Amino acid sequence: MGDATWITVLDPDSDPRALPDGPTVAVKDCIDLEGVVTTAGSEVVAAQSDPAPADAECLAGFRSIGARFVGKANLHELCFGATGVNVHYGTPTNPIDEGRIPGGSSSGCAVAVATGEARFAIGTDTTGSVRTPSACCGVVGLKPTFGVVPVAGTRPLAPSLDTIGVFARTVADVAVAATLLDDRLSQGEVDPYGSAARIRLPDTDPTIDAAVDSALLEAGIDIVDVDLPGWGEAQEAAVMILYAEALMVNQDLWDNHQESLGPDLVERFLLAQAISPDELSAARAVREKWRAELAAVLDDHGVLALPTMTAYPARLGEQRTPPNPTCPAISLAGNPAIALPVPSGGLFPASVQLVAHDRRESRLLATAALVEAAN
Repeated sequence: MGDATWITVLDPDSDPRALPDGPTVAVKDCIDLEGVVTTAGSEVVAAQSDPAPADAECLAGFRSIGARFVGKANLHELCFGATGVNVHYGTPTNPIDEGRIPGGSSSGCAVAVATGEARFAIGTDTTGSVRTPSACCGVVGLKPTFGVVPVAGTRPLAPSLDTIGVFARTVADVAVAATLLDDRLSQGEVDPYGSAARIRLPDTDPTIDAAVDSALLEAGIDIVDVDLPGWGEAQEAAVMILYAEALMVNQDLWDNHQESLGPDLVERFLLAQAISPDELSAARAVREKWRAELAAVLDDHGVLALPTMTAYPARLGEQRTPPNPTCPAISLAGNPAIALPVPSGGLFPASVQLVAHDRRESRLLATAALVEAAN
Protein backbone atom coordinates (compact mmCIF):
# COMPACT_ATOMS: atom_id res chain seq x y z
CA MET A 1 0.00 0.00 0.00
CA GLY A 2 1.21 3.50 -0.81
CA ASP A 3 2.15 5.05 2.53
CA ALA A 4 0.73 8.52 1.86
CA THR A 5 -2.64 7.06 0.84
CA TRP A 6 -3.23 5.97 4.41
CA ILE A 7 -2.97 7.43 7.88
CA THR A 8 -3.74 4.07 9.49
CA VAL A 9 -3.37 0.74 7.66
CA LEU A 10 -5.57 -2.06 9.02
CA ASP A 11 -5.45 -5.83 8.76
CA PRO A 12 -9.04 -6.90 8.01
CA ASP A 13 -8.14 -10.53 8.73
CA SER A 14 -7.79 -9.58 12.39
CA ASP A 15 -11.37 -8.25 12.54
CA PRO A 16 -13.81 -11.01 13.51
CA ARG A 17 -16.65 -9.07 11.90
CA ALA A 18 -15.04 -9.11 8.44
CA LEU A 19 -15.89 -11.93 6.05
CA PRO A 20 -13.14 -13.44 3.87
CA ASP A 21 -15.02 -12.43 0.73
CA GLY A 22 -16.28 -9.11 2.08
CA PRO A 23 -15.62 -6.05 -0.10
CA THR A 24 -12.58 -3.97 0.79
CA VAL A 25 -13.38 -0.49 2.08
CA ALA A 26 -11.32 2.63 2.78
CA VAL A 27 -12.65 5.14 5.31
CA LYS A 28 -11.70 8.80 5.23
CA ASP A 29 -9.94 9.65 8.46
CA CYS A 30 -12.57 12.11 9.60
CA ILE A 31 -15.07 9.25 10.01
CA ASP A 32 -14.93 7.17 13.17
CA LEU A 33 -13.96 3.52 12.93
CA GLU A 34 -14.20 1.62 16.20
CA GLY A 35 -10.85 1.22 17.94
CA VAL A 36 -8.95 3.63 15.65
CA VAL A 37 -7.95 7.23 16.35
CA THR A 38 -9.68 9.71 14.02
CA THR A 39 -7.03 12.27 13.04
CA ALA A 40 -8.81 14.43 10.46
CA GLY A 41 -5.40 14.62 8.79
CA SER A 42 -4.08 16.78 11.60
CA GLU A 43 -1.25 15.91 13.97
CA VAL A 44 -2.68 18.06 16.75
CA VAL A 45 -6.10 16.38 16.46
CA ALA A 46 -4.41 12.99 16.50
CA ALA A 47 -2.49 13.88 19.66
CA GLN A 48 -5.69 14.98 21.42
CA SER A 49 -7.85 12.01 20.42
CA ASP A 50 -8.52 8.57 21.85
CA PRO A 51 -9.51 5.59 19.70
CA ALA A 52 -13.12 5.88 18.56
CA PRO A 53 -15.44 3.94 20.90
CA ALA A 54 -17.81 3.02 18.06
CA ASP A 55 -18.24 3.20 14.31
CA ALA A 56 -19.84 6.23 12.70
CA GLU A 57 -23.46 5.53 11.81
CA CYS A 58 -22.73 5.59 8.08
CA LEU A 59 -20.63 2.41 8.34
CA ALA A 60 -23.44 0.19 9.63
CA GLY A 61 -24.49 -1.11 6.22
CA PHE A 62 -20.92 -2.04 5.33
CA ARG A 63 -20.46 -3.83 8.66
CA SER A 64 -23.68 -5.77 8.06
CA ILE A 65 -22.21 -7.50 4.98
CA GLY A 66 -18.85 -8.28 6.56
CA ALA A 67 -16.90 -5.53 4.76
CA ARG A 68 -13.13 -5.61 5.13
CA PHE A 69 -11.96 -2.20 6.33
CA VAL A 70 -8.41 -1.87 5.02
CA GLY A 71 -7.44 1.54 6.34
CA LYS A 72 -8.19 5.10 7.36
CA ALA A 73 -7.48 7.15 4.26
CA ASN A 74 -5.42 10.33 4.18
CA LEU A 75 -7.07 13.67 3.49
CA HIS A 76 -6.51 17.39 3.29
CA GLU A 77 -5.99 18.59 6.85
CA LEU A 78 -9.29 19.04 8.74
CA CYS A 79 -11.11 18.31 5.42
CA PHE A 80 -10.46 21.97 4.63
CA GLY A 81 -8.89 22.04 1.17
CA ALA A 82 -9.43 20.99 -2.42
CA THR A 83 -5.89 19.91 -3.35
CA GLY A 84 -5.36 16.86 -1.12
CA VAL A 85 -1.90 18.10 -0.18
CA ASN A 86 -1.17 17.28 3.49
CA VAL A 87 1.93 18.71 5.14
CA HIS A 88 1.70 16.31 8.10
CA TYR A 89 1.02 12.89 6.58
CA GLY A 90 2.22 13.34 3.02
CA THR A 91 0.22 13.67 -0.16
CA PRO A 92 -1.41 10.62 -1.79
CA THR A 93 0.06 9.99 -5.22
CA ASN A 94 -2.21 10.79 -8.16
CA PRO A 95 -2.48 7.43 -9.96
CA ILE A 96 -2.72 9.00 -13.41
CA ASP A 97 0.16 11.48 -13.10
CA GLU A 98 2.29 11.46 -9.96
CA GLY A 99 3.29 15.07 -10.57
CA ARG A 100 -0.26 16.33 -10.10
CA ILE A 101 -2.50 16.83 -7.07
CA PRO A 102 -4.88 14.01 -6.10
CA GLY A 103 -7.65 16.47 -5.20
CA GLY A 104 -9.25 16.98 -1.83
CA SER A 105 -10.24 16.79 0.65
CA SER A 106 -10.93 13.04 0.32
CA SER A 107 -7.65 12.42 -1.50
CA GLY A 108 -6.71 9.06 -0.01
CA CYS A 109 -10.17 7.64 -0.71
CA ALA A 110 -9.97 8.42 -4.41
CA VAL A 111 -6.42 7.08 -4.70
CA ALA A 112 -7.25 3.87 -2.80
CA VAL A 113 -10.13 3.14 -5.18
CA ALA A 114 -8.23 4.13 -8.32
CA THR A 115 -5.29 1.84 -7.45
CA GLY A 116 -7.49 -1.09 -6.45
CA GLU A 117 -6.45 -0.99 -2.80
CA ALA A 118 -10.14 -0.71 -1.90
CA ARG A 119 -13.29 -1.56 -3.85
CA PHE A 120 -15.27 1.15 -2.07
CA ALA A 121 -14.31 4.29 -0.17
CA ILE A 122 -16.41 6.39 2.17
CA GLY A 123 -15.63 10.08 2.33
CA THR A 124 -17.18 13.45 3.04
CA ASP A 125 -18.20 16.20 0.65
CA THR A 126 -18.76 19.72 1.96
CA THR A 127 -18.12 21.81 -1.16
CA GLY A 128 -16.69 19.13 -3.46
CA SER A 129 -14.52 16.84 -1.34
CA VAL A 130 -15.80 13.65 -3.01
CA ARG A 131 -16.33 15.05 -6.49
CA THR A 132 -13.00 16.90 -6.86
CA PRO A 133 -10.67 13.95 -6.04
CA SER A 134 -12.87 11.71 -8.18
CA ALA A 135 -12.17 14.01 -11.11
CA CYS A 136 -8.46 14.21 -10.32
CA CYS A 137 -8.01 10.44 -10.02
CA GLY A 138 -10.39 9.17 -12.71
CA VAL A 139 -12.96 7.45 -10.48
CA VAL A 140 -16.68 7.79 -9.77
CA GLY A 141 -17.90 9.71 -6.72
CA LEU A 142 -21.41 10.32 -5.40
CA LYS A 143 -22.50 13.14 -3.11
CA PRO A 144 -26.02 12.24 -1.91
CA THR A 145 -28.80 14.65 -1.03
CA PHE A 146 -27.82 16.75 1.97
CA GLY A 147 -29.21 15.39 5.23
CA VAL A 148 -30.11 11.88 4.09
CA VAL A 149 -27.04 10.01 5.33
CA PRO A 150 -26.41 10.47 9.08
CA VAL A 151 -23.20 12.27 9.96
CA ALA A 152 -23.02 11.08 13.59
CA GLY A 153 -19.50 9.92 14.30
CA THR A 154 -17.96 12.16 11.64
CA ARG A 155 -15.79 15.17 12.42
CA PRO A 156 -17.60 18.22 11.03
CA LEU A 157 -16.17 20.95 8.82
CA ALA A 158 -19.20 23.09 7.92
CA PRO A 159 -22.28 21.40 9.40
CA SER A 160 -24.81 23.11 7.14
CA LEU A 161 -23.02 21.67 4.08
CA ASP A 162 -21.35 18.42 5.26
CA THR A 163 -22.45 15.27 3.44
CA ILE A 164 -21.23 11.64 3.47
CA GLY A 165 -20.41 10.22 0.01
CA VAL A 166 -18.90 7.18 -1.68
CA PHE A 167 -16.25 6.33 -4.29
CA ALA A 168 -15.78 3.36 -6.61
CA ARG A 169 -14.26 2.65 -10.01
CA THR A 170 -17.61 2.11 -11.75
CA VAL A 171 -21.10 3.54 -11.50
CA ALA A 172 -22.44 0.07 -10.69
CA ASP A 173 -20.12 -0.20 -7.70
CA VAL A 174 -21.01 3.31 -6.54
CA ALA A 175 -24.66 2.22 -6.64
CA VAL A 176 -23.82 -0.76 -4.43
CA ALA A 177 -21.87 1.44 -2.02
CA ALA A 178 -24.65 4.02 -1.94
CA THR A 179 -27.18 1.35 -0.98
CA LEU A 180 -24.90 0.17 1.83
CA LEU A 181 -24.45 3.77 2.95
CA ASP A 182 -28.22 4.25 3.19
CA ASP A 183 -30.76 2.07 1.38
CA ARG A 184 -32.94 5.10 0.70
CA LEU A 185 -30.37 6.12 -1.92
CA SER A 186 -31.44 3.23 -4.17
CA GLN A 187 -35.17 3.77 -3.83
CA GLY A 188 -37.34 5.45 -6.47
CA GLU A 189 -37.39 5.60 -10.25
CA VAL A 190 -34.50 4.02 -12.15
CA ASP A 191 -35.07 5.38 -15.66
CA PRO A 192 -32.20 7.55 -16.90
CA TYR A 193 -32.86 11.13 -17.87
CA GLY A 194 -33.02 11.69 -21.61
CA SER A 195 -32.03 15.34 -21.65
CA ALA A 196 -29.67 17.50 -19.66
CA ALA A 197 -29.57 21.18 -18.88
CA ARG A 198 -26.02 22.31 -19.65
CA ILE A 199 -24.45 25.27 -17.89
CA ARG A 200 -21.33 26.87 -19.40
CA LEU A 201 -18.85 28.12 -16.82
CA PRO A 202 -16.25 30.81 -17.55
CA ASP A 203 -12.58 29.86 -17.87
CA THR A 204 -13.35 26.18 -18.52
CA ASP A 205 -10.67 24.36 -20.50
CA PRO A 206 -12.28 23.94 -23.96
CA THR A 207 -11.06 20.35 -24.16
CA ILE A 208 -12.96 19.52 -20.98
CA ASP A 209 -16.10 21.30 -22.18
CA ALA A 210 -15.96 19.38 -25.45
CA ALA A 211 -15.42 16.08 -23.63
CA VAL A 212 -18.50 16.64 -21.46
CA ASP A 213 -20.66 17.47 -24.48
CA SER A 214 -19.34 14.48 -26.42
CA ALA A 215 -19.96 12.07 -23.54
CA LEU A 216 -23.56 13.20 -23.18
CA LEU A 217 -24.25 13.03 -26.90
CA GLU A 218 -22.66 9.57 -27.18
CA ALA A 219 -25.09 8.45 -24.49
CA GLY A 220 -28.05 9.79 -26.48
CA ILE A 221 -28.74 12.56 -23.97
CA ASP A 222 -30.02 15.78 -25.50
CA ILE A 223 -28.17 18.91 -24.37
CA VAL A 224 -30.05 22.13 -23.71
CA ASP A 225 -27.90 25.12 -22.77
CA VAL A 226 -29.35 27.06 -19.84
CA ASP A 227 -28.51 30.15 -17.83
CA LEU A 228 -28.45 30.06 -14.06
CA PRO A 229 -28.18 33.74 -13.10
CA GLY A 230 -27.81 32.91 -9.42
CA TRP A 231 -24.82 30.61 -9.91
CA GLY A 232 -22.13 33.14 -9.03
CA GLU A 233 -23.93 34.40 -5.95
CA ALA A 234 -24.51 30.81 -4.80
CA GLN A 235 -20.84 29.95 -5.26
CA GLU A 236 -19.75 32.94 -3.19
CA ALA A 237 -22.33 32.23 -0.49
CA ALA A 238 -21.30 28.57 -0.19
CA VAL A 239 -17.62 29.45 0.17
CA MET A 240 -18.40 32.10 2.77
CA ILE A 241 -20.47 29.61 4.79
CA LEU A 242 -17.72 27.00 4.44
CA TYR A 243 -15.02 29.33 5.75
CA ALA A 244 -17.11 30.80 8.57
CA GLU A 245 -18.40 27.46 9.85
CA ALA A 246 -14.98 25.82 9.52
CA LEU A 247 -13.56 28.46 11.84
CA MET A 248 -16.41 27.96 14.32
CA VAL A 249 -15.88 24.20 14.37
CA ASN A 250 -12.11 24.54 14.76
CA GLN A 251 -11.99 27.62 16.97
CA ASP A 252 -10.00 25.86 19.70
CA LEU A 253 -7.36 24.70 17.22
CA TRP A 254 -7.13 28.21 15.78
CA ASP A 255 -6.90 29.87 19.19
CA ASN A 256 -4.51 27.44 20.85
CA HIS A 257 -2.68 25.42 18.20
CA GLN A 258 -2.30 27.76 15.24
CA GLU A 259 1.41 26.97 14.98
CA SER A 260 0.57 23.29 14.41
CA LEU A 261 -1.69 23.92 11.40
CA GLY A 262 -0.56 23.77 7.79
CA PRO A 263 0.14 27.17 6.21
CA ASP A 264 -2.76 26.81 3.76
CA LEU A 265 -5.18 26.34 6.68
CA VAL A 266 -3.77 29.38 8.44
CA GLU A 267 -4.47 31.38 5.28
CA ARG A 268 -8.07 30.15 5.14
CA PHE A 269 -8.77 30.76 8.80
CA LEU A 270 -7.41 34.30 8.49
CA LEU A 271 -9.88 34.88 5.67
CA ALA A 272 -12.63 33.35 7.78
CA GLN A 273 -11.92 35.77 10.63
CA ALA A 274 -12.81 38.65 8.35
CA ILE A 275 -16.36 37.38 7.72
CA SER A 276 -18.84 39.39 9.77
CA PRO A 277 -22.04 37.94 11.29
CA ASP A 278 -24.11 40.05 8.90
CA GLU A 279 -22.17 38.71 5.91
CA LEU A 280 -22.67 35.15 7.07
CA SER A 281 -26.39 35.73 7.62
CA ALA A 282 -26.70 37.18 4.12
CA ALA A 283 -24.86 34.19 2.64
CA ARG A 284 -27.17 31.75 4.39
CA ALA A 285 -30.18 33.67 3.09
CA VAL A 286 -29.11 32.90 -0.50
CA ARG A 287 -29.81 29.17 -0.12
CA GLU A 288 -33.60 29.01 -0.57
CA LYS A 289 -33.66 31.39 -3.53
CA TRP A 290 -30.89 29.40 -5.19
CA ARG A 291 -32.58 26.07 -4.48
CA ALA A 292 -35.72 27.34 -6.19
CA GLU A 293 -33.78 28.53 -9.24
CA LEU A 294 -31.98 25.21 -9.62
CA ALA A 295 -35.19 23.24 -9.01
CA ALA A 296 -36.93 25.10 -11.84
CA VAL A 297 -34.21 24.02 -14.28
CA LEU A 298 -34.37 20.45 -13.03
CA ASP A 299 -38.16 20.46 -13.37
CA ASP A 300 -37.72 21.20 -17.08
CA HIS A 301 -34.76 18.95 -17.87
CA GLY A 302 -34.36 16.38 -15.10
CA VAL A 303 -30.62 16.67 -14.73
CA LEU A 304 -27.99 19.41 -14.84
CA ALA A 305 -24.65 18.62 -16.50
CA LEU A 306 -21.36 20.46 -16.16
CA PRO A 307 -17.67 19.64 -15.78
CA THR A 308 -16.68 18.37 -12.35
CA MET A 309 -13.55 20.52 -12.73
CA THR A 310 -12.99 23.38 -15.15
CA ALA A 311 -9.30 22.48 -15.54
CA TYR A 312 -7.11 19.41 -15.32
CA PRO A 313 -5.48 18.76 -11.93
CA ALA A 314 -2.77 21.27 -11.06
CA ARG A 315 0.84 20.24 -10.79
CA LEU A 316 2.15 19.79 -7.28
CA GLY A 317 3.55 23.10 -6.08
CA GLU A 318 1.33 25.04 -8.47
CA GLN A 319 -2.04 24.19 -6.95
CA ARG A 320 -4.68 26.81 -6.29
CA THR A 321 -6.09 27.11 -2.79
CA PRO A 322 -9.75 28.14 -3.38
CA PRO A 323 -12.50 25.50 -3.56
CA ASN A 324 -13.18 23.85 -6.90
CA PRO A 325 -15.36 26.41 -8.77
CA THR A 326 -17.88 23.84 -10.05
CA CYS A 327 -18.98 22.27 -6.76
CA PRO A 328 -19.86 24.73 -3.94
CA ALA A 329 -23.09 26.04 -5.52
CA ILE A 330 -24.41 22.49 -5.82
CA SER A 331 -23.52 21.87 -2.17
CA LEU A 332 -25.37 25.02 -1.12
CA ALA A 333 -28.52 23.73 -2.82
CA GLY A 334 -28.02 20.30 -1.22
CA ASN A 335 -28.88 18.35 -4.38
CA PRO A 336 -27.33 14.95 -5.13
CA ALA A 337 -24.45 14.99 -7.61
CA ILE A 338 -22.24 12.37 -9.20
CA ALA A 339 -18.84 12.80 -10.86
CA LEU A 340 -17.64 10.28 -13.42
CA PRO A 341 -14.69 10.18 -15.81
CA VAL A 342 -15.20 10.63 -19.56
CA PRO A 343 -12.64 10.50 -22.39
CA SER A 344 -10.97 13.74 -23.35
CA GLY A 345 -8.51 12.54 -25.97
CA GLY A 346 -5.38 12.60 -23.82
CA LEU A 347 -3.69 11.11 -20.79
CA PHE A 348 -6.14 12.67 -18.38
CA PRO A 349 -9.84 11.97 -18.59
CA ALA A 350 -12.28 14.79 -18.07
CA SER A 351 -15.04 14.37 -15.51
CA VAL A 352 -18.72 15.17 -15.91
CA GLN A 353 -20.84 16.19 -12.95
CA LEU A 354 -24.53 15.32 -13.08
CA VAL A 355 -26.98 16.92 -10.63
CA ALA A 356 -30.59 15.92 -9.95
CA HIS A 357 -33.51 16.80 -7.71
CA ASP A 358 -33.30 15.91 -4.02
CA ARG A 359 -33.56 12.16 -3.38
CA ARG A 360 -33.36 11.23 -7.05
CA GLU A 361 -30.13 9.28 -6.56
CA SER A 362 -31.51 6.19 -8.33
CA ARG A 363 -32.25 8.11 -11.55
CA LEU A 364 -29.00 10.02 -11.24
CA LEU A 365 -27.07 6.74 -11.01
CA ALA A 366 -28.99 5.31 -13.97
CA THR A 367 -28.10 8.36 -16.05
CA ALA A 368 -24.45 8.12 -15.02
CA ALA A 369 -24.46 4.42 -15.96
CA LEU A 370 -25.83 5.33 -19.40
CA VAL A 371 -23.02 7.85 -19.93
CA GLU A 372 -20.40 5.38 -18.67
CA ALA A 373 -21.60 2.59 -20.96
CA ALA A 374 -21.57 4.83 -24.03
CA ASN A 375 -18.02 6.07 -23.44
